[in-house]
Amino acid sequence: MSNDDSIFDLGRNRGLNEQVEHPGRNTFRPLPKRFYKEATAAPLGGGFTVLLDGRGVKTPARTPLVVPTRALAEAMAGEWAGQGETIDPRVMWLTKLANTALDRVAPRRDKVIDEIASFAATDLLSYRADHPVELARRQAAHWSPLIDWAAEEFGARLRVTEGIVHVAQDETALAALRAAVAEADDFALAALHNAVTLTGSAVIGLALLKGRLDAEQAFDAAHVDEAWQTELCGEDEDEALRLAGRRAELLDTARFLALLDRAGA
Repeated sequence: MSNDDSIFDLGRNRGLNEQVEHPGRNTFRPLPKRFYKEATAAPLGGGFTVLLDGRGVKTPARTPLVVPTRALAEAMAGEWAGQGETIDPRVMWLTKLANTALDRVAPRRDKVIDEIASFAATDLLSYRADHPVELARRQAAHWSPLIDWAAEEFGARLRVTEGIVHVAQDETALAALRAAVAEADDFALAALHNAVTLTGSAVIGLALLKGRLDAEQAFDAAHVDEAWQTELCGEDEDEALRLAGRRAELLDTARFLALLDRAGA
């Protein structure tokens, strides 16, 4: 693997395109060649790692790639085993999130917590349409139960407004949501960062983390407006592709979280 840590940029992995060679263009580096035959999971240092022909994998920052559960290590080994003649990091989502946790979250944990919690100050769920009436109804149906859940679960009731004019949130509520984020370990934080970035909502991200929503429910809650627009105007091909990519990322993020929970597997 490359030791360029930009390949595994926090949450969204923005540096990945620099690894891709495009036909007719010489400004991108080719994908690295596969250099191993077998990928397996094995215990290491109180956790589990991936072995390539018996040698342990390291992160781009040269940290041993040790994860908390065997289930996650085995799934990551499956990603490595599934590579062809080249290694394509874009299809190794579990490995990318694990690298992110070790290289980008652990060294700057407090900043990552602040980054995630900051979404609550302008959370998607707080800003409602006043018209059309049907859109407002759909937003309320998806979002109001989550506002209530956050209040009950964390003691954090976010204020709601109509329109896009900023509404200041209660500092006690924001502090409570930050405390909820801070309870997550580094691996869960990496996944939570991605979920919150994809959905634009700290509450939806926490609901996914805590099992209040599954990935499909989280996606639907975060894209009420887009679904409404599609119904009104028909499907736009580019927008459909963008949303399909978001859904896939959210599903993979939820899978990562589920594998973290399978400590005995």
